[in-house]
Amino acid sequence: MSSKKKIEKKIQTLKHAKSTVQDWISNNETIVFTNGCFDILHLGHLDYLSKAKDLGSKLIVGVNSSNSVRKLKGPSRPINSTKSRSTLLAGFECIDLIVVFNEETPLNLINELKPDILVKGGDYTIETTVGAKEVINCGGNVKIIPFLEGYSTSKIVTKIQSFSKT
Repeated sequence: MSSKKKIEKKIQTLKHAKSTVQDWISNNETIVFTNGCFDILHLGHLDYLSKAKDLGSKLIVGVNSSNSVRKLKGPSRPINSTKSRSTLLAGFECIDLIVVFNEETPLNLINELKPDILVKGGDYTIETTVGAKEVINCGGNVKIIPFLEGYSTSKIVTKIQSFSKT
């Protein structure tokens, strides 16, 4: 299979993802889930995602659709399309599966996929993590991974905008 096909195969609908996850469960894989907009990829994202993968054997990333990002971040975002963001992420070796979601939160994905471990970045707590209660109630764990200092999509956008003003 070509590299491009391998990347494209990682991006699945929720229905297909549920089947993939069932196969993983039957093989005793430990399933890790995280989510985000991932609008402009940077070193902080790779650091975070690779650390998330290290917590289990399979990493699922829920990616906010463009409509969802606009609801969360405003009309000027996202910078990159859903297809661009999800395809770039699928190229990361540490990611096994990508599922795009339209809602403002990934709660439906979490409830449907039932990961063993739910991961969020350092600006969250277990109490503020959507789906934490549900994962814990199913016997799973929630982990908070500290951010790599100095990396932020918002900071990159601000920096680019400051260049355009000069």
